[in-house]
Amino acid sequence: MTIKEIARLAGVSISTVSKIVNNKDKNISPETRDRVLKIVKDYHYTPYSTVKNNPEAKTFMIGLLLMSMEKTGQMINGIITAAQKSGYSILIYDSMNRSENELKHITSLCKNHVDGVIWEPVNENSLEHKHYFEEQGIEVCRINCREDPFSCFIDFAGMGYAATEILIRHGHTKLGCLTKQNSLRSGMVVEGFKKCLFNHSIPFNSSMILPLESEDWYNGILTHTPTGIISTHYTSALILMEHMAKLKIQVPSDLSLISLRDDGRETIAFPGISSIRIPYYEFGTFVCKRLIETCEKREEESSAFQVDFPLENTQSLGLPFTSNGKKIVVVGSVNIDVTLNVDELPQPGRTVCTSRHSVIPGGKGANQAVGAAKLGNEVSLIGKVGSDYDSNLIYTCMEENRVDVMGLKRDAHAETGKAYIHVQDDGESMITILTGANQKLRPEDIVFHERAFEHSGYCLLQTEVPEDAIETAAGLAKKYGAKNILKPAAMKSIRPSLMKLIDIFVPNRKEAELLCPTIPDVEGKAAEFIKQGAKTVIITLGHSGCYIKDPSFKGYLPASPFPPVDTTGAADAFIAALAAYLSSGYSMEASARIAAYAAGFCVSRQGVIPSLIDRNSLETYINRIEPELMKQ
Repeated sequence: MTIKEIARLAGVSISTVSKIVNNKDKNISPETRDRVLKIVKDYHYTPYSTVKNNPEAKTFMIGLLLMSMEKTGQMINGIITAAQKSGYSILIYDSMNRSENELKHITSLCKNHVDGVIWEPVNENSLEHKHYFEEQGIEVCRINCREDPFSCFIDFAGMGYAATEILIRHGHTKLGCLTKQNSLRSGMVVEGFKKCLFNHSIPFNSSMILPLESEDWYNGILTHTPTGIISTHYTSALILMEHMAKLKIQVPSDLSLISLRDDGRETIAFPGISSIRIPYYEFGTFVCKRLIETCEKREEESSAFQVDFPLENTQSLGLPFTSNGKKIVVVGSVNIDVTLNVDELPQPGRTVCTSRHSVIPGGKGANQAVGAAKLGNEVSLIGKVGSDYDSNLIYTCMEENRVDVMGLKRDAHAETGKAYIHVQDDGESMITILTGANQKLRPEDIVFHERAFEHSGYCLLQTEVPEDAIETAAGLAKKYGAKNILKPAAMKSIRPSLMKLIDIFVPNRKEAELLCPTIPDVEGKAAEFIKQGAKTVIITLGHSGCYIKDPSFKGYLPASPFPPVDTTGAADAFIAALAAYLSSGYSMEASARIAAYAAGFCVSRQGVIPSLIDRNSLETYINRIEPELMKQ
C-alpha cells in the first residue's frame, strides 16, 4: 500500500496524508485526521519517514511499561483489546520492581519510536527519567503514581468506602481493615475506610487497621472486636478464613468479611467470601483509549476512571454478633417441588394443560430453614432425603443459603420426597405430596443430632414428617430452653402431648377447620387450641391477613399488599420471619407484622426458595413503607 493509494481511499491529497502520518497536521481538521488514520491503520501502511528514522512519524505502536506484571493479566488484556480495536500494536515490558530494568526499558521504547507509553513507575525516583520520553515527543499516560497529579488510578479508596458502607448497612460499627504493609492498594482502601467511618459518625482509631504481617489483633476477634472486616487483598482474606477456622470462629455468624478480589481469580467454591471485583480489565481499556486519544490529538475531555463497585455475593455477610438472634433449628420435610402453572386448578373428570413448570428444592422444612437463614440467623436443618440425584440438589441449595445440613441424612432405601404443586393464575395452589424419605425420619434420628438444639432459641416444626419425630424434637427443644413453633399440615388431629409442648401454633384457615370442625369462628378455634396446650395461636387467613391470640396481643392483622403469583410458600416465609424477629427481641405483634411483609414478597414471585427475602431487602422496604415498625 502506497501513500498515493491511501490518499485516494481517503479522498485527500498525498500532502495531507504525509502531514498526518508525520505528526505535522496542526491545520488539518479532526474529522479528516481521523478518517485518514483509520485507513492507514486498516491497511497497515508504513510511512517512508519511519524507515528513514524520522522520530516524528507515527508507528501505530504503544508501549506498556509495568512496575511488575504479577496479577496484572486482566489489565493487560484490557489494554491489548483497546489497542487492537484502534489499530495499534503493543510492546510490553516488566520492570520487575527494579529501577535499573525500568531505565533499560525506557531506552528500548524510545529506540522503537512508539507513539505513546502507559507507564507504571517503580518508585518516586522513576519520574527523573520522564525527559527521555519528552525529548522523543512520546505521549505518556502514567498509572498508579502517587507523585503525579495526572496519573490514572483504579479508585481503591472508593472500593474501600463501598465495602465499609456495606458492613455499616448490615449494622456493624466495630470494624477493621485487613492490610498489607507497603501496599499502595491498602493505603488507598484505608483512605476510603476512614472517610466512610467519618461520614457515618463512627470514630476511627489506629486499632482498626489490622496488618496481615501481625497477629496481635487476632485476640480481639475472640471478643467480637471487630465484628466486620474489609480485606484489601483476597489472599489475605483466605489466610484470615483459615485462621478463623482454627479458632472455631464462624463466618458470618461470628464475623462478617468483605474482600477486594482480583478479577483474574475466578469463582472459588469454598470458602465463600463476599467480594468486590477489582476492575482491572476496564481500567486497562480506559487508559489505553485515553493514551490513543492523546496520540491522535483528539479533543476529548479528560476524566478520571470511574466504575461501580457491586458486591458479588453475601455469603460471608451477616448481622453483628451482638444483634444475632439465637440459633434456629428446623425439623421437617425436605422435597423437590415440581410446580405446574395452570389456568384453573384440576377438577374431577377434567384435564388441565400447562406449558410452564419448574423443578426446585422445597418442602416446609427446607423452605423455613432457608427463609430464616436469609434473614441472618444461624440455622440447622434436621430431615431425610434419598440417595438419588434430587438429594444432591437439596444439599447444594442448603449450602448455598448457609443452612447447616449436619442433621440432613440420606436414606439408601427411599427416594427424596416430592411435592407436585398446581398453581392457578391468581396464585392459589393445590399440592400433592410424595412423602418418600420424609416418612423415614425417626425419633432416634432426632436424638442423634441433639447437639443441634444447644443454644437454640426457636425450633420450627411441621407435620409432613412422622409425629413421633416431631414430638421428640419438641421435647429436646424444651430441654434446651427453645420455643417450639408448629405448622400443622394434612392432619385431622394432633396428640395432646405434642400440643402441650407447642409455644406458637400456626395453622391456616383450612387446617384449623380440620383440627377443630365443631367451632365455627376463627376466634373460637384459636381459644380451643389454647385450651389444648398451645401458648400462642396464629391462624393465617390468606389475603385477609391473620388472627393472633397471644398473652401480649389479641386481634387481626392485615396481609401486606402484594399481588399473588404463587401462594405455596406464604406460610413458610411467614413462620421463618416470625421466628427470626422474635429471636431478635421484637414483640409478637411487630414480628407478625414484619412476617406478613416477608410472606408478601414470597407470594409475589414464582417458586418458594427463590422468592424468600433477605433481611437487608426486607428491612429496606419496610423502612420506606412503615419505618416505625422496625424501631420497636
